[in-house]
Amino acid sequence: MRKILLYIAVAALCVVSFTGCTESDADVASRNLSKAAEQFEIPRRIVFINAITDKYLLEIQGFCSIETAGGLKGAVEVTCKDGNTFKKHFLVRSDNVTVVSEQVEGANVSTKHYRVIFKPETIVPNFDRP
Repeated sequence: MRKILLYIAVAALCVVSFTGCTESDADVASRNLSKAAEQFEIPRRIVFINAITDKYLLEIQGFCSIETAGGLKGAVEVTCKDGNTFKKHFLVRSDNVTVVSEQVEGANVSTKHYRVIFKPETIVPNFDRP
């Protein structure tokens, strides 16, 4: 009886441990592209379009990160790196405004390895001393 329970426990452990291994190459590449874009390594073209008039309301090009803003309903937060400075834009969407984010250039990312970014400066505080 103990052997049967042991076999069942080992089988359950194997099933649980191997469930994350079925991710496709496209999923890994997509995650790595997103991380590269969040590190301002991939140029993007972000366009806000009025769906009624078919006109561009705003176009932003550059090394930009785009995400929905936390507290603002329907808002899009765009942070762009311009040399060594950063610019941040908040844009509020409505029922007739569409946002399109286009990756301007191809990027070389791995489909076999996950990308992990470690930034010690965010963990260790920088104290300004007089």
